[in-house]
Amino acid sequence: MSGANWADLRARSLSALVMLAVGAVAIWLGGSVYLLLILAAVAAMQWELWRMTLGQGRDTALWAGYGLAILLAGAALIWLRGLPNGFLLICWLLAVVIASDVMGYFAGRALGGPKFWPRISPKKTWSGTVAGWIGAALVGAVFAALDRGTGPGLVLLSPFVAFAGQMGDIAESAIKRRAGVKDSSNLIPGHGGVLDRFDALIFAAIVVGAAALFLFGAGH
Repeated sequence: MSGANWADLRARSLSALVMLAVGAVAIWLGGSVYLLLILAAVAAMQWELWRMTLGQGRDTALWAGYGLAILLAGAALIWLRGLPNGFLLICWLLAVVIASDVMGYFAGRALGGPKFWPRISPKKTWSGTVAGWIGAALVGAVFAALDRGTGPGLVLLSPFVAFAGQMGDIAESAIKRRAGVKDSSNLIPGHGGVLDRFDALIFAAIVVGAAALFLFGAGH
């Protein structure tokens, strides 16, 4: 296990704590504070995407497609928070994404092994990917215990949401490789850009939003 694998851990941890504190306050308060945070994150991600694609005079279709995904994710996060159980729902979604990312990070760095998709994301391993699914299922079990109305379905759904998040990470990695950049920006120490940190949340939020729309309907 090489020490270089953990070189960015301190910066990542400090940045993550700050983002977690800011996000937790906004999610708890809801309303305009939460709305402004989502809008700011969406704007930052669109700017980073523009820098990597349109800003260099290429990839218009790629920008349009991924830019639409960012907008849909922002709309889903705002709508989900407004549902009757929205606070718990957002907490579960974020916990699944975070647990998948953290478990994947540590398992991938510690265990290594075969790469998940080496041509697109050279650092992502199967050990980290599967560990992310396990972490997501554990999160689902905890939230199912907290809210017994959700039932065991939440445990089964959580790994699928984690997988959607992992595909979001893969998609952003593909965009960065196409643009020839390492990070989407340097806005967040240890993490790169806002897209680098929340790329998984984009696809995960869309999946959860679609599922909630099917279950609860647009009238809520």
